[in-house]
Amino acid sequence: MARSIDPLVVGKVIGDVIDTFVPSVDMAIHYSTRQVTNGCQMKPSATAQAPEIQLSDSSGENNYYTLVMTDPDAPSPSEPTLREWLHWIVTDIPGNSRGSESASTGFSWIKEQVAPASSSGRELVPYMGPRPPIGIHRYIFVLFKQPSTPFLISPPAVRNNFSTRNFAAHYGLGLPVAATYCNAQKEPGSRRR
Repeated sequence: MARSIDPLVVGKVIGDVIDTFVPSVDMAIHYSTRQVTNGCQMKPSATAQAPEIQLSDSSGENNYYTLVMTDPDAPSPSEPTLREWLHWIVTDIPGNSRGSESASTGFSWIKEQVAPASSSGRELVPYMGPRPPIGIHRYIFVLFKQPSTPFLISPPAVRNNFSTRNFAAHYGLGLPVAATYCNAQKEPGSRRR
């Protein structure tokens, strides 16, 4: 996977959501068989279920990560008064698989907030798939290296007006280690004849 941040600059992810960073972890996000690539178009109906996340951390350490998914274009790209709308937070994501498995890991979500960080991430804020009411929205996935495991944080009280930057600063996460985004727009409804 390419580690260039150029598409994030062009898509205004860097600027609107995060600051410039140096990618250090490869992250792949898949909705079913389709991988999210920077700026790709995804149908909301294809993103209703949480995606599979694969990480490849070549540092050789047993790092854990936190993933944040937001929509900086809510409710409308021309008037993003709810920027950023929080769609998902998963903590305690293992960066390396153990044993003879490959360095890329798929993992499942544990919804209990006291779950151990073994081979699963801990879903802190339940997944909410893209549902843009108007216009083309960007859905940003940002990965941070955690300072500790388990990573004990409180879920935000509301999803609207979340700030990825403030969240990272408040919990000492620093700059992202990976990020990607996709676009989605409202799908036309079925018509009766």
